[in-house]
Amino acid sequence: MNPLKHFLLALQFFTRIPITGRVAAWVGYSPAMLRASSVYFPLVGSMVGAWAAGVLLLALPLLPAGALASLLAAALCTAASAWLTGGFHEDGLADTADALGGYVSRERALEIMKDSRIGSYGSLTLIFALLLKIGLLALLVQQSPALAALALLWAHTVSRLPPLLLMFALPHVGDLHQSKSKPLADAIALPQLFAALLWPALLTGILLAYVLPQHPLWALPYGAWILAVLAVLLATGRARAWFRARIGGFTGDTLGATQQVCEIVIYLCWVCWPQLASLGTQTLGTLGLSHGF
Repeated sequence: MNPLKHFLLALQFFTRIPITGRVAAWVGYSPAMLRASSVYFPLVGSMVGAWAAGVLLLALPLLPAGALASLLAAALCTAASAWLTGGFHEDGLADTADALGGYVSRERALEIMKDSRIGSYGSLTLIFALLLKIGLLALLVQQSPALAALALLWAHTVSRLPPLLLMFALPHVGDLHQSKSKPLADAIALPQLFAALLWPALLTGILLAYVLPQHPLWALPYGAWILAVLAVLLATGRARAWFRARIGGFTGDTLGATQQVCEIVIYLCWVCWPQLASLGTQTLGTLGLSHGF
C-alpha cells in the first residue's frame, strides 16, 4: 500500500492536473487502489479550494474598484474551480436534478442519470447553484477577501466528506459496469471513513488554534464553524433519506450533487452568521438571559 500512489490516483480522478507518462505508469490503477484513494478526497478538495482562493486573491487587485469587483472575483474563482475539476461535481448535480426533479420511477431515474444530455431541471438547478455560489462568495469578499479565501479552502475540503458518508451508509445502484463510482462503492469501511476525517479535522484545528488568532480579518466566532458543520450533517442526512427513498441507494451523480449542496451550505452559514448571532443576542436579551453571544 503506497499512500503517494493513492493520493496521485485521487488527484488524477478528480482534477485536470496531469498525471501522465512515467508518473502514471508508476501510479498504476486497480479498483482496489481507487477504493483506497477515497481517503484522500478531502485533501484533493483542499487543493481545489486553494487554487480557487488563489485566483480570487490574485483577481481582486487587478479589478477596478467598485461594487462589481467582488462579484467578478467570485465568478472567476468559481469558474477556475470548475475548470480544475472538469465540472465533475456540477455535472452530477445537474444529472441528479434531471433524474429526481420530477416524479419518475426508480428505473427511469437511473436511465436519466446515464443520459449525457441536460434537461430543464438540471439546467435550472445548475444555474441557481452557480448564482448562489457566486453571490455568497461575493458577500464574503465584501466582509473580507481573506475570509472568502478561507471559506473556499475549508468548504472544498469539508464538502468532500458527505459523499464518503453516503458511500458508507448506502448501497450503490444503477449500471455497475458503466458507473465510474462503482470501484469506490463496494469497500468503504469505517476505518477508511475515519482516515478521511483526519485531514479536515487537522486543517480545522490548525486554522482555529494557530492561523486565525494571528489574522483578525480571517476570524469567525466558533459558532459559525459549528453551525456550518451541523448544517452539512443535516444536508447529508436529508440527501441520504431522499436517495434511499427515490432510487434505493447512491450513484456517482448523487455523490457530486451532495458535494455541491454541502459546499453552498457552508458559504450560506458563514454569510448568515452575523445576522443569526445578532438575532440570537436580541432574543436572549428579551428573555433576560443574554451575557454576550
